[in-house]
Amino acid sequence: MSDDTAHMRAALALARRGLGNTWPNPAVGCVLVKHGTVIGRGWTQPGGRPHAETEALRRAGSKARGATAYVTLEPCSHHGRTPPCCDALTAAGVARVVMAMRDPDPRVNGRGVTLLRDACIVVEEGLLEAEARALNAGFFRRIEQGLPIVTLKLASTLDGRIATATGESRWITGPEARREAHALRARHDAILVGSGTVLADDPDLTVRIPGMERVPLLRVVADARLRTPVTARLVTTAATTPTTIVTVPGHPPSALARYISAGVSVLTVPAGAETGLDLRALLGALAGRGVTRVLAEGGAGLAAGLLRGGLVDRLAWFHAPGIMGGEGHPATGDLHLAALAAMPRFRRVAVRPLGADMLTEFEPIAEVG
Repeated sequence: MSDDTAHMRAALALARRGLGNTWPNPAVGCVLVKHGTVIGRGWTQPGGRPHAETEALRRAGSKARGATAYVTLEPCSHHGRTPPCCDALTAAGVARVVMAMRDPDPRVNGRGVTLLRDACIVVEEGLLEAEARALNAGFFRRIEQGLPIVTLKLASTLDGRIATATGESRWITGPEARREAHALRARHDAILVGSGTVLADDPDLTVRIPGMERVPLLRVVADARLRTPVTARLVTTAATTPTTIVTVPGHPPSALARYISAGVSVLTVPAGAETGLDLRALLGALAGRGVTRVLAEGGAGLAAGLLRGGLVDRLAWFHAPGIMGGEGHPATGDLHLAALAAMPRFRRVAVRPLGADMLTEFEPIAEVG
C-alpha cells in the first residue's frame, strides 16, 4: 500500500466518526502529513461545523506550511457559517491536496479544485473514490436525487416473527444485539417508525449508549390518521429531542395544534397505498430538511411499503435463535406479489454474531433490463 493510500484510508476512518452527527453536511476526514509524519487530523464536527480541514489545520498550527492534506471530499469553496476550507488551506501554506472525490454540491463541484490550483497548490483527485462515495452515500443521494438513503432494520426470530400474538416483543434479541441496534441508530440522521409501533411500544427512539454524545437523532412517525397519542414519549419529549409527525393534508388545525404546542414538527405529504402515505414523498420531504440517512425500524406495514417502493438501500436483520410460529406477528406486511420474479431480492454483504444472536446486512440486487 502506498503512503498516499494509507493516509487516505486514515482520513476515511476519521470521516466515519461523523456519520449521524454532521447532517445536512457530509462526514469528511482530513489528515495533514509533512515529511512522512502526521501533523494534524480532523473530522467534521457535530452539526457540520467546524469542517474536517479546519480541525486538522488547528491541530497542526504552523507546521502545516508545505504539508500534504488528504481529504475525503473536495474542500468547500463557498462562504457559509464559516469561511471556505480552500481559503484556510491556502492561508496555512499547504503545498498539496489529495482528495478522494469532488463534492456534488453545485456551490462547490469543481470550484474548490480550481481555487486551490489557482493558489499554486498541487491537487490530485480520485484516490479511494469508491470508498468515499459509499461512506457519504446519503449526502450524495440527497444532493443528486433529493432523497436520503434508507436502512431497514428488523429484529426477529428465525421464522421472521417480531412479536407474539398478544403483542409481546421485549426482548426477542439479547443485550449485545440491542446495543448494536443503538449504535446503528447513532450512525443515522433520523429514525422512522409507523404509528402502529408508537401505539404498541411507546418507544423513546433515542441512542442509549453511555458516553456516546451526538446531535439528537430526529425521530419521525409516519401517521396518516394522526393516531399518535399526545401522551406518547415521542411527543412529551419533543421539546428536547426533535420529533416530526408526517401525515396527509386535510386534518383540522386543532388536531395538528396539539402536537405543535408540544414541540412536534408536522409535515404533510400526499396519501399513498402503504401506511396511508406516499413514502417516496415522505423521504423527499426529509431530504428537503437536510436528512441524508434514515433508519426505518418498523412496523410491518412501513417495512412492506418501503420494500414495495424499492426504497430500501440496506437491510440490517437481527435474528434471534428461536422460532415463534405462525401465530406471531410477521416482520413485514403483505407485499402483494403476483409472481416469484417480483420478490425483492438482496445480496448478503456482512454477517456478525452478537451474543446468541446474528446480524446479517444486505444490499438490494439491482434489476436488470
